[in-house]
Formats: sequence, structure tokens, C-alpha cells
Amino acid sequence: MATIWIIFIVIALAGWIVQGTMQSRFKKYSKIPLRNGMTGKEVAEKMLLDNGIYDVKVISVAGQLTDHYNPLKKTINLSEPVYDSYSVAAAAVAAHETGHAVQHARGYAPLKLRSALVPVISSTSKWVMWVILAGIVLIQTFPLLLWVGIAMFALTTLFSFVTLPVEKDATNRALRWLSSAGITDASNHNQAVDALRWAGYTYVVAALSSLATLLYYVMIAMSGNRR
Repeated sequence: MATIWIIFIVIALAGWIVQGTMQSRFKKYSKIPLRNGMTGKEVAEKMLLDNGIYDVKVISVAGQLTDHYNPLKKTINLSEPVYDSYSVAAAAVAAHETGHAVQHARGYAPLKLRSALVPVISSTSKWVMWVILAGIVLIQTFPLLLWVGIAMFALTTLFSFVTLPVEKDATNRALRWLSSAGITDASNHNQAVDALRWAGYTYVVAALSSLATLLYYVMIAMSGNRR
């Protein structure tokens, strides 16, 4: 049991380092303007057109790092600092989110799987912790309840790992297009790569954290059964 706590500490430390580095990178690259002066909105719209996608809208949403693609509404939602900014960071984020729209249009399998899991995760997330807590309390009298909670949490872990190739592929699509379309050049392309790389690490840490938590619950269930 001590080993799992060491793992939790290592993952938490890694998460803190990754989050801090990502924020500092985006802050730094947000101050570097694109040579062509295109805003995040314009970058996203051009990438959509270049990929023959005409039914997706680019809109602005409040907050920072709240950028996302909504496949149900077919909207690329860019945070205010990205939507109107003409920086390298804004271009990288806008292209990444547009990469998800391209995945959707092309029928990218991992994105289909993640989208299919969304309603399931939305339903189970409301109850999973309550089921697990009740299962731990009643582990001696009703051990099956904890396993039900573990199965529910396993879906969250699965979602985290399915997200990894989806995000990686969106980043690859974005970087290839940024370079081929001339949005970035030799002077700033590596900065776009660096920004998206650190953003990607946050998903890796989240997936590992979810897996460690799942294993922790499994260990509790197994130790309860032995008693």
C-alpha cells in the first residue's frame, strides 16, 4: 500500500511541474506575434477551409485554456486570449482544436470512441464516488458494491487513455498544417511544437493519475476480500 502512495506523490509532483511549465510556455509564446498577423479565429477558419470543412463555426468563449471542439454543435470554441490574439500560442491552440474538427469530419476512430463514452461518463461521474465510498464502508457485508464502483471508475480511466491518441493526433494534424500553410515558419514553428507538447503532457499525467487511483481501489477491494 505504501508503494501506491509513492506513485501518487510522484504523479502529483509531475502534474505540478507539467502544469506550471505549460502555463509559462503559453505565457511566453503568447507574446510572440505571427508574421502574417492572423488571429486564432482566422487560423481556425483557414484550416477548416483548407480541409474542405464548411459546417463548423469558430466562436469565442470566456476564460483561459477553455478551448475545445464541440462535435455535437460543430463549433470550435476558442478562449478570449486565443480568439483575438495573433500570437504563436494562439495559432497553435486554434490549429489543435481545429484538428479535432478534422478528425470528426474524417471519422477518426479514437474520437468516435471517446464521443461514445461521453454520455456514459457523464452519467456515472455523478454517482461513482458515492458508490465507491459506500462500497468501502460495506466491504465486509456487501463486497460486490465496491467492485461495481470500481467498474464505473474504470470507464473514467478508459476515457482518459482513449483521449491520449485523440489529442496526439490533433496536435500532429495542427503542426503539419501550420507548417505547410505557412502560418508558422523556421523562426517560430518549434515554439508551436513546444507549446502543444506541454499541453499534451497534461493528458498523460491525468491518465496515469486515473490509473493509479483505479489500482488503489482494486487493492482496497482485494484486501477486503481476504479478510
